[in-house]
Amino acid sequence: MKSIRELYKIGRGPSSSHTMGPEKACRLFVKENGECDEYKVTLFGSLAATGKGHLTDKVVKETLGEEKTEVIFDGKKTKLPHPNTMYIEGLKKGVSVAKWEVTSVGGGAIKVKGKAEIASPEVYPHGSYEEIKEFCLLNHIKLWQYAEIFEGEGFWDYLSEIWQTMNECVDRGLKASGVLPGGINTQRKAKTLYDQYVLNEKPETRENRIVCSYAYAAAEENAGGGKVVTAPTCGSCGVIPAVFRYLQEKNEVPEKEILKALATAGVIGNLIKTNASISGAECGCQAEVGVACSMASAGVAQLYNMTVDQIEYASEIAIEHHLGLTCDPICGLVQIPCIERNAVAALRALNEVTLAGFLSDSRKISLDMAIKTMYDTGRDISGKYRETSKGGLAKLYN
Repeated sequence: MKSIRELYKIGRGPSSSHTMGPEKACRLFVKENGECDEYKVTLFGSLAATGKGHLTDKVVKETLGEEKTEVIFDGKKTKLPHPNTMYIEGLKKGVSVAKWEVTSVGGGAIKVKGKAEIASPEVYPHGSYEEIKEFCLLNHIKLWQYAEIFEGEGFWDYLSEIWQTMNECVDRGLKASGVLPGGINTQRKAKTLYDQYVLNEKPETRENRIVCSYAYAAAEENAGGGKVVTAPTCGSCGVIPAVFRYLQEKNEVPEKEILKALATAGVIGNLIKTNASISGAECGCQAEVGVACSMASAGVAQLYNMTVDQIEYASEIAIEHHLGLTCDPICGLVQIPCIERNAVAALRALNEVTLAGFLSDSRKISLDMAIKTMYDTGRDISGKYRETSKGGLAKLYN
């Protein structure tokens, strides 16, 4: 597996695969082919279908140069290597001098055909939760210590920056109001949720309101093109900060414990990214919000000092009960149903950990099995429901 640093990334929304990935590809292309005076970028699959709503064309032009870049949306080409495929072509005096085939595979990561050197190195020797668990039990360590061993120097400083950025994102979202860009007049709701105190409010009601307000805050910032952390993607960036921040405030949790939870969540996200997918275009929203819920569940379990078996069960429940979750964003925007799903998943993560604490010794399904099932399920979902805005809510919404 690759480093957790490849999972948690700081960037701007609204989509890690549709904005961060293409931006990275264009930046690397210019670095290698700086002599070009004109660029032609062709978007295929989900990039073509929802690229306008996800601001793909905007970020491509900003990166390569507004005046010298042509962006073409080709929604007809089939047999693509990945649903998020793009060609970047550089021209000099009208003659093509370089052309890349790029796939944006989720979480801001990209692959360029024929350029293995762009891929980041593998840092973990294990490829399944069963192997990781065996290593942890053998060495009497927790999952966060497992990450610490293989991530090397600077890991905790890196996670501290990630946590700070998550909190800043929530803070901005809680202060903001008005309508999100995109044309469907989606109102920001985080501030309203956070401020809407009710006299004699029950503790459970307050918990739901505050957790949801934090999730909305981060997800709305993402939808507005703000600075977020992929966890594991931009579209699911609200789940982990909502849950961790609420528990930190409620239980006065030291930051070092939050960072351990982030490391634990990162191990789970890494596994899923390696053995399945975190791309909505490839596997639907189960690969984004579902994975974020699984990661959050693992992190919360670590905050409660649960065992590796209990952490596994909490993560597995989240994956199993998001199976088949489709991705049909209205107008190709990361707003409906995306923002609300972040809040719902945050609440579910808290409940799943409670269940895992009681029943982990009686479970029948392993996390590895759930991950494989999620990938198989995602590939079987109709293309209309994998971030193309051609089915479901996106089709019926007027």
